[in-house]
Order: sequence, then C-alpha cells, then structure tokens
Amino acid sequence: MSRLSKILIAAAVLAALQAGPSLWTGLSTDGGRTAPGWGYPAPAAAQQPPADRLAPRREGDDFAMGTPDAPVVVIEYASLTCPHCARFHVDVLPQVKAKYIDAGTVKFVYRDFPLDRVALQAAQVARCLPPERYFGLLDVLFRQQEQWTAGRDAGAMIERVKQYATLAGLPRDRAAACAEDAEQQAKIVAVAQAGEKQCGVSSTPALVINGKRHAGGSSFEDVGRALAE
Repeated sequence: MSRLSKILIAAAVLAALQAGPSLWTGLSTDGGRTAPGWGYPAPAAAQQPPADRLAPRREGDDFAMGTPDAPVVVIEYASLTCPHCARFHVDVLPQVKAKYIDAGTVKFVYRDFPLDRVALQAAQVARCLPPERYFGLLDVLFRQQEQWTAGRDAGAMIERVKQYATLAGLPRDRAAACAEDAEQQAKIVAVAQAGEKQCGVSSTPALVINGKRHAGGSSFEDVGRALAE
C-alpha cells in the first residue's frame, strides 16, 4: 500500500470514528438514507424504537445493540482475522441491522472467537473502547482486514490495530496495555470455550439464535429464514 493510500485511509477512519453520533454516515453511498450512528439504511420511522434503546452497550462481558427485550437474540461468534466474518460484517450485518435490529425485533450480541493470536490481541484492544465506539472499530477492522493483516509479522498487525484504536479515541499507551492484558485475554478465551462447549461453535462466523446454533449459511437470505422459524 502506498504512503498516500495509508494517509487517506487514516484520515477517513479518523473522521468516521470522531463523528460521534453520526458515525459512518459520512461513508454512506445511499444518498444519506442512513440510520444515525452506523451508515446503514434506516427502517421506516414508525417501526424504529427510540434511539436510546437501540444504542450499543455492554451487558456484562458482552457488547450488544438493539432493544434489550427484543423477542429474538442473535449471538455472533467471530474472529477478527476471519475473511468470512469480514464478508458477513460488510455485506450481511448492515442488512440485518436495517431490517431486524433497528426495528426492535432482534438484539444482536457480538462475541469473540479468535482463531489465532493476532485475532485474540486485536479483540483485547477493541474491547477497551466504550460501547459507542466499539462496533465502529469492529466495522473498520473488518472492512480494512486485508490491509491490517497484510504480511507475516504478527507484531506489525497488532501495531496497525493499535493505530486504528488510537484514531477511535483510545490513548496509545492504553491500547498497548490492552493488547497485553492477561485478564482480558482469559475472559475472551473463556467465552470462546463456552461457545464451543455449550453451543457447538467450531468455526466462524457462527450465529446462535435464541440459544440454538444456526446450522445454515451466513447470507442475508439464510439469516432471514432462520429468524422466521
């Protein structure tokens, strides 16, 4: 990647992550028809619950978005270095959010299921951000996955993640500490192991819908069919 490309990406990420409530709307290509804070198409106004009930938040060790009492709970287990997870977050999750999460019918919970050391440390850094910035950084990491995972130097990959987190407002020394946080690491590993034992998660992305692992594909149509069951 050229120096100019790096500068342009950094500038775009910085502008998006510092946008606060209007996160990602500046990157939308739908003519401005976006849901506040995400850059995804908004559902009809009559269907959308109040913004404070949809807002990203922490629920124990989980990061969640959507109404807390939604009738359907979708838990995604994903690895930040997984290309299939990146495709899900770039192509499918925006549609799920627009049709189901923003309408109040689905609560979405993200859980890390790191498939390698780099994904584990990247997850540790991301989880140090507050909820209102967390999903935005995940979006950046998945959309820019090919860039920050380039090469074979794991240390360089984590340094790029720290740079993204710094642009998101996490102090540089804090990002470095989070990448080495043994307690946070143990929590992430424990959650992944619980997903494996309790829900049969063995690959990513894996969706658990109302406590049952979704055995189908991860396309928007597959997810829609599973939610209709």
